[in-house]
Amino acid sequence: MTRKDLTQSSRTARREHARHRKLSKMSLALIGGPVILAVVAGSVFAADVRAQHRPRTNQAASAQPDAAARKPDPNCTLLVPDNPLTARGLATPYRLVATDPAQGPCHEANPDQSAFVEAAIVTPNGKLSVYHPLVIDKGTRPAAPTARPSVPRGSTVGIWFGFNSAELTLRASGRRGGPARGQCVNGLPGSVFGQFAYCNAPAFFRAANAQIAKGHLRIPALGRAKDGLPCPTTRDFSVVDQDGSDNVVTHYLADAHGRIAQNNAASRAALRKAARLTNRGDRHHRHNGRAGSATTRAPKDLANGSDNLLLTQFMDPALGCKPFTAPDQSGDGRATSALALDELSAAARQRAPIALVPRNDPMTLVDGRGSVAKTNAYRSGVDMPAVGAGTDGDGAAFCTTLFRDPAGIRRVFKDKSLFEKAPSPDPATAPNLFGFLAARANQTFTNLGCDHLLGAADPVVLTTNADGMVTDAVLTALGQTPPSAAPTTSTSPSTSPSIPSSSPSPSPSTPPAGSGASPTPTTQPTPPTDASASPSCGPGCDS
Repeated sequence: MTRKDLTQSSRTARREHARHRKLSKMSLALIGGPVILAVVAGSVFAADVRAQHRPRTNQAASAQPDAAARKPDPNCTLLVPDNPLTARGLATPYRLVATDPAQGPCHEANPDQSAFVEAAIVTPNGKLSVYHPLVIDKGTRPAAPTARPSVPRGSTVGIWFGFNSAELTLRASGRRGGPARGQCVNGLPGSVFGQFAYCNAPAFFRAANAQIAKGHLRIPALGRAKDGLPCPTTRDFSVVDQDGSDNVVTHYLADAHGRIAQNNAASRAALRKAARLTNRGDRHHRHNGRAGSATTRAPKDLANGSDNLLLTQFMDPALGCKPFTAPDQSGDGRATSALALDELSAAARQRAPIALVPRNDPMTLVDGRGSVAKTNAYRSGVDMPAVGAGTDGDGAAFCTTLFRDPAGIRRVFKDKSLFEKAPSPDPATAPNLFGFLAARANQTFTNLGCDHLLGAADPVVLTTNADGMVTDAVLTALGQTPPSAAPTTSTSPSTSPSIPSSSPSPSPSTPPAGSGASPTPTTQPTPPTDASASPSCGPGCDS
């Protein structure tokens, strides 16, 4: 293909990424205390994600939107504490501010703007632990004191960041230069990654890998999934999307006033006590148990939509797999997964083909063009080798493996019956995990520019119902004509979660806002009469 086509495709993907969170990144706003997401089907995407499917409005009419109707600012900045790699630095809250105050404020309690921090600690004898530093709005205080972490002498700390909107920037909170002291990487000068950043990650992985070589740190075997294949990792082509190995699994608690706390028992007790004190003077509060004040509601659980979360808390349970975990020092010592642990597992256990971050990943583009330097900067933060010779990092090769190899999206369709029984990360998009993964793959093909790189149509064809939910999908052999489509008014399958979303999502097959395309009718592929002779990959998908 020509450079012009690649550039246009890359810019389209970049705009798509900058305007909204991808379908794969689940901005979860769950009500309650500690939540096991793998069995909760009530999670929702923020409104920005659904907005990607709406047609563009008249720009002149919307040039000066009313402030109350303005969408949340998608670009926020985290003020990094001094000495972030120390125990004191880990316990000091990061503060969230708007990157450009003229675009509106940023609030951590708003799931459309929430930023998250996740640290991993490896000791000189190979012991691993996780800690989740807190994020609060600038000018506020935590809803509860932060847990005090233990960082034994000689330990190495790595920190990773996730974000539920477009672009997160790191900045020093004082004169001591927190990002510089923490060896933080936010991208290249003038070109941030987007939702991702890290501090001291390469040093952490060097220390962890040295402990692995000494036999002090052991990475558990992946185990066998219910489909007979090895359990997937974050570098499995059945897991990755347009930007793999990004974001974290951190959870925070938010009270009714937007104050944030770490997700642990002490924080929940403090938030309950504060709610009781507030309600003493609330005339709307009833003490008969029949009704309560708004201030009595349980803390909101804020979570970062990530590939890591999708794998360890949705796909793994559906496949009968277990992630690599370590004690969470900020979460009462509970065993938890983490980005660093996922990458250590993937580096040690993932078999070929191995999905390394490609040069057409939207987070590694510079002005819409592929950048080896930025790709390598990203890879350094997730323990991946620098771009090498041959097809390593090549976008077309990545797309081909993702959509043609049996280890890629074809595995998702082969395991359709398993994923249909699992809850959806977003019931407004699909009633089960299979529909969600299919919709995610459908968008990934476009957002990676695979259509331009391969000169092929999107092989993932979705079936949606009248509410725009993805109720089924088929996979067409790459490069062959997809099945014909016809309008459908199908209803959700019986595996639909019992907790529906309050507002339906438009069809993920509709072109994203800003693409210049008009919305298309809801479509349903025509199933082949002979699956064995057809390029379509439906149930089973083992051809």
